[in-house]
Amino acid sequence: MASSTGNEKSVNPVLRISQLDALELNKALEQLVWSQFTSCFHGFKPGVLAHFEPEVKAFLWLILWRFTIYSKSATVGQAILNIQYKNNLSQTEKYQPLSKHQKLWYLIFTVGGRWLEERCYDLFSNRQLQSFCKIKGCINFGSGLLKLCGLLNFLIFLQKGTFATLTERILGIRSVFCKPQSVRQVGFEYMNRELLWHGFAEFLIYLLPLINIQKVKLKISSWCLPIAGLSSSENTLAAHCKECSLCGEWPTMPHTIGCSHVFCYYCIKSNYLSDTYFTCPKCGLEVQSLQPLKYKIEMTELHA
Repeated sequence: MASSTGNEKSVNPVLRISQLDALELNKALEQLVWSQFTSCFHGFKPGVLAHFEPEVKAFLWLILWRFTIYSKSATVGQAILNIQYKNNLSQTEKYQPLSKHQKLWYLIFTVGGRWLEERCYDLFSNRQLQSFCKIKGCINFGSGLLKLCGLLNFLIFLQKGTFATLTERILGIRSVFCKPQSVRQVGFEYMNRELLWHGFAEFLIYLLPLINIQKVKLKISSWCLPIAGLSSSENTLAAHCKECSLCGEWPTMPHTIGCSHVFCYYCIKSNYLSDTYFTCPKCGLEVQSLQPLKYKIEMTELHA
């Protein structure tokens, strides 16, 4: 953003959650860039990048810094959330972009600090000399002290809402919105309608598992297609033996449930196991007893 137009803008403070979201987006971007870069070396000998990993990472973060903080005064996560850094050391309340010194020190504290920590850990991890042990102890003490200061800074950030990281507090850079955030006006009628609809939807979600949909469907079908005047004689039963009342195919191992209709054994058994109150879809009679069909009907009679 140009400084000539930035001086005319007023400062819009950023919510705490937006600043934390920007930090998480920055970490996700770094992990994505590193995973994409390491995938280029899958065909090489394992451990090629192990000796130069801190330097390679520092080079990649340097490129990211060049096209984010240096050119736009905002990280990628901040740009996504409409946030950028403001020079908080300026006396005016109007927006002031970061100075070149602040951008360079930001590079040193973030990229340089992480490179130094990783490289020192590799240098002193396998050293057994007393002098190296002392240096390693001093570095560990300094790293622990910085992390303690970062924790204190985070607690202050939660209270006041400014300077989410220790680097921002030391350099005097603060997160502000690039554009004013408009407040959405929601009508009372709209909110009332949404609350009623969500309440009704939750009631249906609670009620639907308690309803036997299959039984209701069979009951409705029996009402729509009523069958009256059925005879229980052998001739009537033989006429209904041509197809299963459930699948409509030739009945396999035909069985009856006490009415004049015939079912495949597997059809009626599976339905009866899933619903003990199963009713015949044709006449609506509940299952009384599952019996195999005792009438011997020849194929010629059924096709006649």
